[in-house]
Amino acid sequence: MKKRAQKNIRKLKLTGVWFVLLSIFIIELFSYTWCRVQCVRIGYEITEEINNNQKIITLQNKLKIELARLKSPKRLAEIASRKLNLTRPTQKHVIIIP
Repeated sequence: MKKRAQKNIRKLKLTGVWFVLLSIFIIELFSYTWCRVQCVRIGYEITEEINNNQKIITLQNKLKIELARLKSPKRLAEIASRKLNLTRPTQKHVIIIP
């Protein structure tokens, strides 16, 4: 009877050790999987932000071109003469202050 009890205790210890080892393995597996999923997710986010950055740079360049076009002296002179009926001053309109 005593041998049988010792055998059962040994089986329980062995089962416990296997259970602990299997649990550690499963926890490691889930941890590794979680890390890889996070890595892929962050990679997608980085790619998306790079694309957004490129769109913003393109928009900025277009806006710079638009601003330069709107500030062009030729365009401003055309608007002044056509819409506001302004003309270039002649010599008699210029007064020189000493």
